[in-house]
Amino acid sequence: MTPAPTTIGARTFRWGERTFLMGILNATPDSFSGDGLLADGTDHVGRAVAQARAMADEGADLLDVGGESTRPGHAVVSLEAELARVVPVVEAVRAALPAMPITIDTTTPEVATAALDAGADAITDVWGVAADDSLARIAAGRGAPIIVMHNRATPVYADLVEEVIADLRGAIEKAHRAGVPEDRILVDPGIGFGKTAAQNLLLLRDLGRLRELGLPILLGTSRKSTIGKVLGLEADQRLEGTLATTALGVAAGIDIVRVHDVRENLRAARMADAIVRGWTA
Repeated sequence: MTPAPTTIGARTFRWGERTFLMGILNATPDSFSGDGLLADGTDHVGRAVAQARAMADEGADLLDVGGESTRPGHAVVSLEAELARVVPVVEAVRAALPAMPITIDTTTPEVATAALDAGADAITDVWGVAADDSLARIAAGRGAPIIVMHNRATPVYADLVEEVIADLRGAIEKAHRAGVPEDRILVDPGIGFGKTAAQNLLLLRDLGRLRELGLPILLGTSRKSTIGKVLGLEADQRLEGTLATTALGVAAGIDIVRVHDVRENLRAARMADAIVRGWTA
């Protein structure tokens, strides 16, 4: 069953016709992928706008802004620091690209609220399967879509794929109880979050099972450590591995890929779309 269309900001996404591209804007100094906009201490807002424009020109359909790294051992960011990182970026990108859907990647209610006030259109909740429903309640109150991602404190599973699906069902039900309608919920299996490299590969192998949830699926594998472990490569050398996961994800029926390298992933997705979905330009 094809999920119902989802409106994010000024755009309505009709699922199943082609794969959509989400570009990553990391307003951090310590992104695992080496693309943190604060890494060299220069004007991160100006760099974010330039990167956003470039990604839009390359074919990005959405942009995801985050102000706290999720890499293992990352530095904890204070509320004030996260707000200072992401709010000016959201404001500036919204001004530069008025029609571009923007999502805010955060676990903090205050940051989600401030980012929506600044012009973000949706929330990415990397702990969507946790008991706390504060981000879902904000999404419901603001009429904003929410992406609920799978995560786990420790990578211990009796049946990985079944448990990921069950956890995401629980996250969907939590969002429903908070007042988020079905057509404003998306799911993310959380590749690299609360899973070992072997578990990530197993989940990718059975990615199509997530279609059971009946909702749009976002896949984020770009430059992830699992690719590095399989290929023995550092983060800045993982493009080809990422492209392989993008093409296989399209074959499994995913709807959005969250990536650092928009142009290359768009080409891989379009080729896969042409084969799998009969997409034509």
